[in-house]
Amino acid sequence: MELTPTDEDEAFRIAARDWLLANRPTQTPPREGQASREFATAWLAKCHAAGWSGLAWPTDYGGQGLSPARLMLWYEEYVRARAPSTLDCSFVALNHAGPTVIARGTEAQKAFHLPRILEGRSIWCQGFSEPGAGSDLAALRTTGRVEGDELVVNGQKIWSSYADIADYQELLIRTEPGSSRHKGLSWVICDMTLPGITVRPIANMAGVTHFAEVFYDDVRIPLSDVVGALHDGWSVAMTTLAFERRTAALALQLELSVKVEDLIAMAGPAPGSATAERLADLRAEAAALRAMTWRTALREPATPFDGSLVRLTFAELAQRIHRAAMDILGPAGLTDSHWSYDYLESYSETIAGGAAEIQRNIIAERILGLPREPRP
Repeated sequence: MELTPTDEDEAFRIAARDWLLANRPTQTPPREGQASREFATAWLAKCHAAGWSGLAWPTDYGGQGLSPARLMLWYEEYVRARAPSTLDCSFVALNHAGPTVIARGTEAQKAFHLPRILEGRSIWCQGFSEPGAGSDLAALRTTGRVEGDELVVNGQKIWSSYADIADYQELLIRTEPGSSRHKGLSWVICDMTLPGITVRPIANMAGVTHFAEVFYDDVRIPLSDVVGALHDGWSVAMTTLAFERRTAALALQLELSVKVEDLIAMAGPAPGSATAERLADLRAEAAALRAMTWRTALREPATPFDGSLVRLTFAELAQRIHRAAMDILGPAGLTDSHWSYDYLESYSETIAGGAAEIQRNIIAERILGLPREPRP
C-alpha cells in the first residue's frame, strides 16, 4: 500500500491545518442538552460554509467527494489542532444516517435530509439497541405494524445517544409478523417529534446524560420513510454498520496518538523508569493503531471484518491510555475535568459498538477461521 503523499496532498494538509488553527473553537464544548446541540451545529455550519463538511460524501449530495487518503489527512490535522471531538451529537447524522441514506435511500429522502445534515440543521440519534438486543441486534422486538401507508410502532430502544435533542432517528424495527432474527426487519427514518414517543435520558458514570431510552406507543411513521425495501432492514443496517466500523471513528482512533503525546508532556522530562516504559509502550501502540486506521481506510476492496480488529484495538488502548493519565496525575486527577471525564467515558469503549467479547468472536471465527463458539 503506497502512502507517500503527493505535492497536492501536502498542499491540502497545509490548507486544512491553517483553517483549523484559525477557526477551531477555543471553549470547552458542552457535554449534554440543548447547549451541546447549539455548539455542535454552529461548528458544523462553520465547517460547511468553508467547504470542510462532508469531505467523503459524493459531490452530487453536497459533499466534497474526497478520497479516503485526503479524509485521513483532514482528520490527522483535525486532532492535532485539538478541534472539537467528532463524537458529539452530529456524529450519527454525519457518519451513520447520512451515508446510509446516500447508499440506500430514495431521491426524495436524499433531497430532504442530506442538506440539513451537512449544514447542521438536523441532529440524528440511533435506535438499534434494545434491553434484550444489544450486541445480538437480530434479537430486537420493537415492532412496526403496517396500516395503510403507515407503520404503527411499539416498543423500546436504549443507549440512544442524544435522543433528547435529536430531530430524527435511524430506527430498526420488526415489520413482518412472525419473523425472527435477521428476517422481517425494516430501517426507518423516525421523526422524533411524532406523538407517542417518550425519551428518558440516562446518566452515565461520568454524570452526563447523553444516553437515553426511547419508548414508542402507537407511533405512526409514513411508509415513505422506510429506507431500502420494507422487511429488508437487516441489509440496510449492515450498510450502516459498515460505515460505523470503517470510517465513522477515524478521528477518534487518530486522536489517541495525540493523547499519548499529551501524557508524555504531562509526565515531565524525567519520569520514573516504570512510567517511561509505560509511556513508550503506549506511544508504540498508538502508532500501530494509526497504521491500522490508515490501512482500513485505504484498503480496497474493503474486507468486512477489519473493523473488528480496529475497534477492539482502539477500545482497549483508549482505556489503557486514560488509566495511565489518572496514575500520572494521582490525586489531582480527581479534579481534572478533562482527564477524569475521559477516563470514566473510556469504560464504555469495550461495550459500545459491539462488546469486546463479540469483537473477539468475530476475529476468531471470521478472520482466523476458528470453530464457532457453542450456542447455549
